[in-house]
Amino acid sequence: MNITVVGTGYVGLSLAALLSQKNQVVAFDINKEKIDLINQGKSPIVDKEISSFLAEKDLNLTATSSVSNVYQDSDFVIIATPTNYNPQKNYFDTSSVESVIEDVQAQNSNATIIIKSTIPVGFTKKVREQYKTNNIIFSPEFLREGKALYDNLHPSRIIVGDTTEPAKEFAGLLSDASLEENTPVLFVESTEAESIKLFSNTYLAMRVAYFNELDTYAEVKNLSSKNIIEGVSMDPRIGNFYNNPSFGYGGYCLPKDSKQLLANYQGVPNDLITAIVNSNLTRKNFIANQIISDRPKKVGIYKLAMKEGSDNFRESSIQDVMESIRERGIDVVIYEPTIQEDSYFDYQVEHDFDKFVDESDVIVANRIDQNLEKLDHSYKIYTRDIFHIG
Repeated sequence: MNITVVGTGYVGLSLAALLSQKNQVVAFDINKEKIDLINQGKSPIVDKEISSFLAEKDLNLTATSSVSNVYQDSDFVIIATPTNYNPQKNYFDTSSVESVIEDVQAQNSNATIIIKSTIPVGFTKKVREQYKTNNIIFSPEFLREGKALYDNLHPSRIIVGDTTEPAKEFAGLLSDASLEENTPVLFVESTEAESIKLFSNTYLAMRVAYFNELDTYAEVKNLSSKNIIEGVSMDPRIGNFYNNPSFGYGGYCLPKDSKQLLANYQGVPNDLITAIVNSNLTRKNFIANQIISDRPKKVGIYKLAMKEGSDNFRESSIQDVMESIRERGIDVVIYEPTIQEDSYFDYQVEHDFDKFVDESDVIVANRIDQNLEKLDHSYKIYTRDIFHIG
């Protein structure tokens, strides 16, 4: 198959690497720096399996930043461009997806378009009518940042929002390229597939919010959050996973997907979905107030990334915590190795770890790593990463 993948973030690049094992794949992105790295066999994002594939595998993969004729010979065009939630419109900004659809229609109207970008419920039906074609299919992705290719190689399920032959063919491409033999495959109507994506991520947001609120209770009541969570998680119906408290859920998917799902609830009774969205702000405000209550003169923010093994800090919860701290007149300094500049949105960035530690009255860390573990107890660290502290 000739496949064009549009967008080289976690979703797009992992799919390009996966499918180029057995198909001819072109990865398209407007970011020329990313394209150059991919063509050199280097990954522009932090993902162990993607880096390994690009460096060591004999992939049928080329990358380009030129849109001219990029879709001309494509059997499938996979759209994996970002769709950010717009709070003013109460809706995802799907302009990047629609722009690609228009370009594909102009170059090769026979190509089957697979949307992997997260979209509002009902979007696929709308664009099929708008562009007068049935060659647009939504297939949700369920990938973790930093583990995107691993999750494509070992998929929990493959879901395609269509029941036609091209839909079955695309599911077969994903299945054949994976390392699993009996991956569950589900073919549903497009609006149901869109709903599956949003409800899945909102459930994960709910789980994060639940253990965060448990942790808030334990901290206020001076109880061991770790002991309570371990006891709760011994119930096999709950499980001992995805339960380590944080400063709030963030990243590419959970904040925007839960807000979009809530927006789709207009006219539909609900309490829980609203609470999931609201709980995240409550948690971040609580964390900020806990730090402020100690009256530090300078707060050190240790890393902005959402989690270990990721270079993504878009929508990371710690950034809202930082803003609340600064609004109270407290100086903030950041230590984030992935930032080369000396400032980040007017925040001071300190590149020397030892200097960062010395000038911080308290070090705020969403996650503890070996740099912080080696510090002695004279340094005050505020974290809720309870499974990394005693």
